[in-house]
Amino acid sequence: MRKIGSKYKEEKRQKRNQIIVGVALVLVMLFSTLGFAFNGSGSDDQQVLKYNSFNFVNIDGYWVLELGNYLFSFYNFPDSNISYNSEGEFNLLNSYSGKPLYLFSEDSNSESEIYRNLFSRNAPIVQRVNGGCLNDTLNCPSEFPIKTCDDIVILIMESDENKITQDNNCVFIEGKSEDLLELTDEFLYKIIGVKN
Repeated sequence: MRKIGSKYKEEKRQKRNQIIVGVALVLVMLFSTLGFAFNGSGSDDQQVLKYNSFNFVNIDGYWVLELGNYLFSFYNFPDSNISYNSEGEFNLLNSYSGKPLYLFSEDSNSESEIYRNLFSRNAPIVQRVNGGCLNDTLNCPSEFPIKTCDDIVILIMESDENKITQDNNCVFIEGKSEDLLELTDEFLYKIIGVKN
């Protein structure tokens, strides 16, 4: 039979367990970062390429860029020759800082690329990433809130024409299904300043 303890002892035990788990997670993150810093930045078996004065390291098939406190990783190297139309001035990375991002994507790889680069667990740029749509977005899941371009919204959709446009705080990444991931990387390279 289990002893009935006081509520105080139970709360104290839970708090102790939470602290232990928290310290363990911090140590794992710290050693992972140190491991990357010592083993992952330019060892002989990793390809390092420069693009517009930015050093990219190829790690496990991703092009990794360290920029200040942030680590970005891209599926495509920035020297892409993909053809697309671009309209509007793009907000730079600092305009996303600490704000919620609403995302609708018809391509799971592109969605992951946005999520991984703007909401990384080590140093998130955006406050959070939620699903969201505009009033005229097709195929919007009913559980997604309807947002306006006063909010930060990224829409990634299939289209016959490759294009990246921005209207106020809404970004539209549109293109052929096989081009969406590369277009998403193009957008990310623009907002972090790798490309103009």
